[in-house]
Amino acid sequence: MEKVLKDFSPGETGVVLKISNVGKIKRRLYDMGVTPGAEIKLVKVAPLGDPLCVLLRGYELSVRKDEAAEVVMEVKK
Repeated sequence: MEKVLKDFSPGETGVVLKISNVGKIKRRLYDMGVTPGAEIKLVKVAPLGDPLCVLLRGYELSVRKDEAAEVVMEVKK
């Protein structure tokens, strides 16, 4: 099932399928290691919903909600 990263619940894991945006946001996400095939687990969400804390390639990363909306994921069961 496909889902964007911003719609994940804490504890949910998935694999990046694609970044739907082009330009600066896509480049920024790629530079942080958010690339197709990478496994991402949503660890926690800030109290007001922004940013999201994810576990990616062995480190925790904070991602803004608008950036997470561009990351198309395949949900792992």
